[in-house]
Amino acid sequence: MTTALPAFATDLGHGVHAIDTGFHRDHFDAAYLVVERGRAAFIDTGTALAVPRLLATLPALGLALTDVDWVIPTHVHLDHAGGVGQLMAALPNATALVHPRGVRHMVDPRALWAGATAVYGAEEMARSYDRLLPVPAERVRASADGMVVELAGRPLAIADTPGHARHHHCVWDEATRGWFTGDTFGLSYREFDTARGAWIAPTSTPVQFEPEVLEASIERLLAASPACMYLTHFNRIGDVQAAGETLLGLLRRTAAIGRDAARETDPARRHERIKAAQLDLFTESLAAHGCRLASEEVARLLAIDLELNAQGIAIWLDRP
Repeated sequence: MTTALPAFATDLGHGVHAIDTGFHRDHFDAAYLVVERGRAAFIDTGTALAVPRLLATLPALGLALTDVDWVIPTHVHLDHAGGVGQLMAALPNATALVHPRGVRHMVDPRALWAGATAVYGAEEMARSYDRLLPVPAERVRASADGMVVELAGRPLAIADTPGHARHHHCVWDEATRGWFTGDTFGLSYREFDTARGAWIAPTSTPVQFEPEVLEASIERLLAASPACMYLTHFNRIGDVQAAGETLLGLLRRTAAIGRDAARETDPARRHERIKAAQLDLFTESLAAHGCRLASEEVARLLAIDLELNAQGIAIWLDRP
């Protein structure tokens, strides 16, 4: 028996449902629930605080906890995988499919927690991420580039897509000809949609941003001629080839901003210089896209991303 979907869940058709995790603000962070013939898979989970929303979506679709076969984080950054432990504890039949570089962090998340705390600080970790639970090793399976898992006969194919993070894979859904892209295909907030469609920008979150590698991963996704992209930040977008051109252009200019800022020897000044230059770049791109939001609103909506992007670019510049 099904009931109305919760307000935070959206039916995208073909068994795909977007769940707004509520992380930071509405329409910022999504998890996806894919349903095929009574079996289900979660792709990305949000933080531990999002797990009640994910679980509440199941009975609305007539699904039991035992009907979930897969939990697939695209990578182990906590806005994508922070809820994996809590979710797996509630789903007795599920297997977590994790990039091989991320498996150890799901089994023993202490190093992951410590690394995130170094970036965000203890107060923010407690407020936004709650805690991490380990997943028993026997319930975690490492992915491999090109592997295909099935959800009630529906193939979900895995592509290794480094560049944002070395522990990143994307999931191809042949049924919709769509990629679940995590952060590889950037971020696209619905507040920036115009008559020209979705605006999209790269994300260079710490600590493994590599622009040339990311460019190759984006081009690999585009080579499949997808009909849509399911972004964690935020929701499904179409007109993929046009979005890809915008994304690649902004990625190259973002790398140029970093290389230009490398001449600045003071870390604090360099950080602010990168943030300001990227805000100028994105504001210019949004204006060309037809966005009429005030500059102050653009800065507010992108504040978290600009801060993290600048941190990630600095780490890239400092990497030997």
